[in-house]
Amino acid sequence: MAAELEHWHDFYLLLGTAGATLVALLFVAVSLGVGYLTPERSTATRLFMSPVVIHFASVFFVSAISLVPSHAPAFFAGLIGATAVIGVSVSAVITVQVVRTDLTHHVSDYFAYGLLPAIGYGALLAAAIMIATDKESGLDLLGGGLLLLLIVNIRNAWDLTLTMVQRHGGSS
Repeated sequence: MAAELEHWHDFYLLLGTAGATLVALLFVAVSLGVGYLTPERSTATRLFMSPVVIHFASVFFVSAISLVPSHAPAFFAGLIGATAVIGVSVSAVITVQVVRTDLTHHVSDYFAYGLLPAIGYGALLAAAIMIATDKESGLDLLGGGLLLLLIVNIRNAWDLTLTMVQRHGGSS
């Protein structure tokens, strides 16, 4: 397992760095939007901001454990699988909440905040199973799932930032 992961070192280093950096940038955005993030908007904050942080943190976590030089494939697959199960659960709850809320009626938001992250975590779960059963393409699927999570949540972070700027500018 270590030899196969060594070929992915730069990829996971890049994704993990991006995930951690984007979480930090979300904290900066939140601190700049402190006037926008009022108690009246706490539901929207939890519904849209929290999952993005969770997804970026998942990208960072899985990338970080992928860089550990020596771990047993079963333990590695177990960590990925646990992350995937938590992520699918969060994504399912968020999908239902986003569809039910009056805060957005954009189909793109339904996909980007709920469905696409669920697909990314589904890929992670499938990758964990493939890694545990020593299937060759498990690491490819793992990389694809993480990349999907990263790209979708870059979109979501941009959407959140634009929404905060537009609404904080005077039109609540």
